[in-house]
Amino acid sequence: MDYEFFEHEADQGIRCYGETTEKAFENGAKALFEIMCDTTKVEPITQLALSAKAKDLDLLFIEWLNELLSQKDIEMMFFSEFKVTISKNEEYLLEAIVSGEPMDVEKHGAKLEAKAATYTALKSGEKDGKKFFQCIVDV
Repeated sequence: MDYEFFEHEADQGIRCYGETTEKAFENGAKALFEIMCDTTKVEPITQLALSAKAKDLDLLFIEWLNELLSQKDIEMMFFSEFKVTISKNEEYLLEAIVSGEPMDVEKHGAKLEAKAATYTALKSGEKDGKKFFQCIVDV
């Protein structure tokens, strides 16, 4: 299991897993876009380079998801493939290549509108030997 959803009042919880922190972040991105569309129908036609910074990994997870939402709105695109690299100097730095295509409601299906990843229920750890991160997405 790469990710799962959990209920939270009117919003949507996401919990993502990975063998590495990077894989967990990639799966978090997939979960985020699955809230909004059928990601299996989003072709990886166009690539964008994205980055985010934060003082710890939990905060970086939120910054990453919100950067994806910003780029979705700026570029009017849905994304379906994510390649994440995380490094640490004074802060954690995430660099990613994301792939997708222009939004097409008929092709991709319209689901919920994700507005922001929030600090509500923000949590990380390990479960069954995999890293996990979770948060609530405001929909």
